[in-house]
Amino acid sequence: MVTCTGCALLCEDIDAVVENNRIKETRNACRRGAARFRGCINRLAPSVDKKPAGIDAAIKRAAEILKNAKSPMLFGWSNSTSEAQTKGIQLAKRLNAAIDDTSSFCQGILIEKVLQKKFRTCSLEDVRDRADVLVYWGSDAQDSEPRHLSRFSYFPRGEFRQRGYEEDRIAVAIDVRESNTAKICKGHFYRIPPKGDRKFILALLDALSGKVPAYDAKRMLELAGILKKAEFGTIFAGIGLTYSIKDELDILVSLADKLPNFHIMPMIGHYNMRGFDEALFRETGFVNRVKFDGSSAAHDNRYSIVEALRQKSIDALLVVGSDPLSSLPRSVLTHLANIPVICVDPCVTLTSRIASVTIPAAVSGVEAGGSAIRMDGRVIELSKVVENNYLSDAEILTRLTEEL
Repeated sequence: MVTCTGCALLCEDIDAVVENNRIKETRNACRRGAARFRGCINRLAPSVDKKPAGIDAAIKRAAEILKNAKSPMLFGWSNSTSEAQTKGIQLAKRLNAAIDDTSSFCQGILIEKVLQKKFRTCSLEDVRDRADVLVYWGSDAQDSEPRHLSRFSYFPRGEFRQRGYEEDRIAVAIDVRESNTAKICKGHFYRIPPKGDRKFILALLDALSGKVPAYDAKRMLELAGILKKAEFGTIFAGIGLTYSIKDELDILVSLADKLPNFHIMPMIGHYNMRGFDEALFRETGFVNRVKFDGSSAAHDNRYSIVEALRQKSIDALLVVGSDPLSSLPRSVLTHLANIPVICVDPCVTLTSRIASVTIPAAVSGVEAGGSAIRMDGRVIELSKVVENNYLSDAEILTRLTEEL
């Protein structure tokens, strides 16, 4: 059995059939996982100034760029092993650099609340064995984490939920559209308008307090009744919810306080986003947007990748396990044409195409081992499945540090 790094579920029950040092077939993997095991469509090669180079020359040039930069930033990390993330944080400290990850524009604020113990949370095994009410809020797990419902939440027979979804579980979807997850929820789908989550939460709080809510009173009272009766409930909070209330996350804390039998779990996409956030939180007390200066660390929005590019405040960018060109607004990306970009990744990406230096890495969980932290906080070991000559992400960062 091997572990899949297709998403933050980190499924450990994957059979990989290897022939001639190649993965011929995978069993139990979802479509995302199977694609991960198939590997890159286009494999990244080492280069300097867009010309082919040896791996040693590429690492040496990357180190020179970082050493000579006055305001470097290290970004990415959510698709990196925990070992690489730790080395990246130490490298940022050594360079007095800013460091940020993809959670700074999605689930970071929610993960931070969990790490600060503002919410009750639980493990995926707790959900499988105990949960009777499941709320998918702004999250389409059926598409984004395809084995979530089948392996951990709605469909499995748990220790205390032997009758499964037929009798022992209720699934609720709250979303702006009827997603594939919502279609499974057997009439418990609550459609809200875009940015309507705050109004919905306030109405639900009224219903839970015995008041008649001003918004969709009949359905709000119906939902409140379902939630109140839960013996073990879980709200799976997706980025749809997080984006909608990111400036007012305390109202979600208030809702959790009203539901003592409920737990909050951020629905994380990238396989080790939580790993980076936990590592940086241990080091600094923050999960992203940090700037090191000697022994101190400052946290501010201007140290986010988006704001740093908008304000043109960085003069070099190291990207590890991420593709900001494919996900960030075009309006903030123009600055990348004026600074050296170093890309560490197994595959050719939009970011690698504009990079001054590219350094190919092994595919974690396939070509290299390590560890990662599942969406619920459990540490999962990754195994090496096939032999290869690529350096792991942790080894590359070790070499970069040694070159400084």
